[in-house]
Amino acid sequence: MGEKRPENMERITTPELAERFIDEKLRELKNQIGGGKVLLALSGGVDSSVVAALLIKAVGKQLVCVHVNHGLLRKGEPEQVVQVFRDQMDANLVYVDAVDRFLTKLEGVADPETKRKIIGAEFIRVFEEEARKQEGIEFLAQGTIYPDIIESGPVKAHHNVGGLPEDMNFELVEPLKFLFKDEVRVVGKALGLPDSMVYRQPFPGPGLGVRCLGAITRDRLEAVRESDAILREEFAKNGLEGKVWQYFTIVPDFKSTGVRDGKRSFDWPVIIRAVNTRDAMTATVEDVPFALLQHITDRITSEVPGVNRVLYDLTPKPTGTIEWE
Repeated sequence: MGEKRPENMERITTPELAERFIDEKLRELKNQIGGGKVLLALSGGVDSSVVAALLIKAVGKQLVCVHVNHGLLRKGEPEQVVQVFRDQMDANLVYVDAVDRFLTKLEGVADPETKRKIIGAEFIRVFEEEARKQEGIEFLAQGTIYPDIIESGPVKAHHNVGGLPEDMNFELVEPLKFLFKDEVRVVGKALGLPDSMVYRQPFPGPGLGVRCLGAITRDRLEAVRESDAILREEFAKNGLEGKVWQYFTIVPDFKSTGVRDGKRSFDWPVIIRAVNTRDAMTATVEDVPFALLQHITDRITSEVPGVNRVLYDLTPKPTGTIEWE
């Protein structure tokens, strides 16, 4: 167990409290960093995005953000990171297109744990390479939040940055380390980040790699990405975006027969998962209106190449986990 949240620390529930927290953190960050340079792995998730926005306000171009596109992000996410941070906030952003590198390493690997290890290890390698290209970096910023400290000690291992070699010897900068996720969102909103980042759904570290079941292929990965985008668009249009805790699509590594344009087809199914939970320890399945499920099915089977069926996962947790892998 790492440091403890100060007992007298007020929970951040309003924009006013968020502004007070931001002012205090900006002073702390300027004092800690001085004229030094800071490195941050910017995934586009809530935590790293809020840390980036805070540091841009505090030290501007002294922050170097590295966004690694490993090909396993949702549709439009790498583009959004570039647009928000480089174009709107004028951040010092290094964009790394590592898609081919990751997908080549993952070729033929079906075991979920092995996939996770490859993705995590490769991320550290890519990030280390980019870090070594930078001169004068003294600090490493991380999106550690309080549940990470409670669950996994002082280093946010699942952000993979904790695995950098010791010779790099960076001093850690963790401005969110005593905040809970709901507080981070209030701060993100106060910093002017878009709602799509601030209220981003929980997303596994290996990304779509654990939703393209079995050995990842590029065409099946695209089927996951495109079907997920359709699901998110339809949930948003139909008022389910803020109501359902997590929803996504999965494409398993098997095919079934179907009929397309009067001919027999042999294509993949897409599985839809939509669940609600308070603590992710148990989860219930969202009762999505049948007419909406039919409409989503029509869109996915007509717009996503290689798909001829759509299934809805009715399993709560337990007995099923939220993710499939």
